[in-house]
Amino acid sequence: MRLDGRENNQLREIKFTHNFTKHALGSVLVEFGDTKVIVTASVDLKKPKWMSDDDERGWVTAEYSLLPSATNTRCKRERDKVSGRTHEIQRLIGRSLRACVNLEKMPKMTITIDADVIQADGGTRTASICGGYLALQDAISKLIASGDLQENPIIEPIAAISIGIVDGEIKLDLNYEEDSHAQVDSNVILTKSGKIIDFQTTSEGEPYEYEKMQELFAVAKSGIDKIIQMY
Repeated sequence: MRLDGRENNQLREIKFTHNFTKHALGSVLVEFGDTKVIVTASVDLKKPKWMSDDDERGWVTAEYSLLPSATNTRCKRERDKVSGRTHEIQRLIGRSLRACVNLEKMPKMTITIDADVIQADGGTRTASICGGYLALQDAISKLIASGDLQENPIIEPIAAISIGIVDGEIKLDLNYEEDSHAQVDSNVILTKSGKIIDFQTTSEGEPYEYEKMQELFAVAKSGIDKIIQMY
């Protein structure tokens, strides 16, 4: 039994509140236990400037921000230059969401996903990806209804979860206390059909066995299946 009373393979309480903000085409408040993220989807009816003239695809990109009061010590706003951690996370969110859409079905359109962490207790990147998918889905539904999209570009849902080995035991959906003491720290991102988008796993101490990695992945997949059922 964990400090918060969960079983090792149990997710935190998860909640998705749609249409959380007024102006964004898609907006979701994501809650994974005490981790809370506001995720919005904004649409620009033109492709990115870097894309060549003969490229008819659309694009999905992402930005991530940890607000100053999101943790127990105030962090500075990243105004002029983002940190390496922020850059890594927003690239991961954008890459994950592009994996679940057919960009050719959203021509000359850019959708930007903004993930703003208002309270952090572990798993902010995985919560952002789950909320990002739902905000993207809501925005696309409105674009189809308005006639700006002719067909749905989403291939299949995706979800993400953290998992690790803490005190020698595999534990799903780590909070901050568990994550900070993990011997192995992993993030898993899968499609609904079980295809791998990202499986990042790192030993923070001694190396661990291949069989343990397989078990980590299996438990993570069971968690992701449950999250997608909540969508």
